[in-house]
Amino acid sequence: MLDDFFTRALVAGVGLAIVAGPLGCFVVWRRMAYFGDTMAHSALLGVALAFWFEINLMVGVFIAAAMASVALLALQRQGTLSTDALLGILSHSTLALGLVMVAFMSWVRIDLMGFLFGDILAVSRLDIAMIYGGGAAVLAVLAWLWRPLLAATVNGEIAEAEGMRPERARFIFMLLMAAMIAIAMKIVGILLITSLLIIPAAAGRRFAATPETMAVAASLTGAVAVVTGLFGSLHFDTPSGPSIVVAALILFLVSLVRLPALLGTRDTQPGQSP
Repeated sequence: MLDDFFTRALVAGVGLAIVAGPLGCFVVWRRMAYFGDTMAHSALLGVALAFWFEINLMVGVFIAAAMASVALLALQRQGTLSTDALLGILSHSTLALGLVMVAFMSWVRIDLMGFLFGDILAVSRLDIAMIYGGGAAVLAVLAWLWRPLLAATVNGEIAEAEGMRPERARFIFMLLMAAMIAIAMKIVGILLITSLLIIPAAAGRRFAATPETMAVAASLTGAVAVVTGLFGSLHFDTPSGPSIVVAALILFLVSLVRLPALLGTRDTQPGQSP
């Protein structure tokens, strides 16, 4: 019989994987892995802001990640530096600012290791409600945004010509990423969030023929990684967050050795026909 805390961890982790799958697909398609790292690093600044202003941690992380997104868009429009340089500046600056703010708050005891690597075994019923409630909202907005965002991923100029407003879709997607990071921080931690977005999507890509099936496959792969990683953590007495990521990595490696002739599928990219 599983303990209540372990059952809550399983439920929370599976809920997170379901949300991360479709978002991770767009991260892979749009080659935004470095952007995901930047958003994740800004989460520590959000933690510091939450403690400083005494607000909910998830709200603080969302605000910081959203601010990083707005700053990136504003700096990109100036055209003075390349996007990867801007992402590097924002990524390390927000992480450093968060650490400095935490150092100044001597009256607050903060478990940095918990925030950096997560503690899924400590999730409460309220956390689960926030994960599923917030996750449902993120998926609902993503479903509404799916067509214009997919069109902008394939060809931004065509999407603009058809009146799909790709810039708006991109900005909303960044806000969805911010919400996802705020939800995921407590489970896998700041340093491992991007891996939970990218690895299941990369593994699911090998077994899907359309973008929609890839999104479903990514969610299922992430859910399997969560369950496998948690039971592996329980059996081998290893950290839960990293164990989930290692399980996702193993699934990705397994996906690389599948037999295309038997499965009859191929790599999925937006715009490809089955």
